[in-house]
Amino acid sequence: MRKRKKQRKLSRKSAPRKALLKALTSALILIEKIKTTEAKAKELSGFIAKLISRAKLGGLHSKRLLAREFSPKIVKKLVEEIAPRYKERKGGYTRIIKLGPRKSDGAKMAIIELIR
Repeated sequence: MRKRKKQRKLSRKSAPRKALLKALTSALILIEKIKTTEAKAKELSGFIAKLISRAKLGGLHSKRLLAREFSPKIVKKLVEEIAPRYKERKGGYTRIIKLGPRKSDGAKMAIIELIR
């Protein structure tokens, strides 16, 4: 029987998958626009939406929860620059633009960016 699984596995076990998502999140927060595969971009979109929602709450508790996973530089940018930008927005913080296939292996590529 088909179960409705929430996440994509991305051909990795759980620890490497979490590390990949953290690295992609860090890059997206710092640069605000990255190019990756379509599946990774779709998975990253939901992951970063939860972080931005947490940062929007503000407060010491939210900052400490974010600081468990990310460096102080990333937490600072997330809380002080990115979260205030979306204060009135209820969701949909990212945009995924689909590109053509990658030449080497034909993987579907996409650009994921934070909406201004």
